[in-house]
Amino acid sequence: MSWRVIDILDTITISWLITGTLALAFSIGLVELATKMVLYYFHERTWNKIKWGTK
Repeated sequence: MSWRVIDILDTITISWLITGTLALAFSIGLVELATKMVLYYFHERTWNKIKWGTK
């Protein structure tokens, strides 16, 4: 959980530095947060389907 907070703040900060607009930076950060949660869910489901070391 703490890593996600650091990650989102990093994304917002970088977005703010690049765009110069705080509102846009927060929008980018929130979109990034949502997409990362969805991607993580599907990543874990796929990863769990792999049969490691079984015949």
